Amino acid sequence: MRALVVYESMFGNTHRIAAAIADGMSDGADVALTDVAQAPPAIPADVDLVVVGGPTHVFSMSRDATRREAARRGGAVTDADKGIREWLEALAATDRPIPFAAFDTRVDDMALLPGAASHAATRIARKLGFKTEEPMSFLVKGYEGPLVDGELDSAREWGHGLTEQLAG
Repeated sequence: MRALVVYESMFGNTHRIAAAIADGMSDGADVALTDVAQAPPAIPADVDLVVVGGPTHVFSMSRDATRREAARRGGAVTDADKGIREWLEALAATDRPIPFAAFDTRVDDMALLPGAASHAATRIARKLGFKTEEPMSFLVKGYEGPLVDGELDSAREWGHGLTEQLAG
């Protein structure tokens, strides 16, 4: 099984979660981990699973304005014009039901608020013809992090569960 994990990260927390997910998947898949700025413009034909993640900004995926605000706060924004929202919206519809799972990072004290980047990404993926899995959220302390204790372990477990579920 080949998997593609695409992530967007400003303060490194989402990147760390993406890497942990890829690590958890690696016992059941050949995993490519890539920042959205270097993500392929189309899903390669040999990819059997797509996992996409980004931070939750204003109850959804980041936008150019929220990425610029993150950069103003000291975040390392690779490309303010391209996040997972723009990458997903530019993808062509798939001609096969590729499994798709989305994740996000969100501020711990706002965990119960509605809206999440992973839910918005899942809606776009569903419209593109992907076979969507249940999205997942991982928590950070405050706007810039760090991650809440245990979240990296949870990410590894979630990644392992994805490949195990799809292999079975």
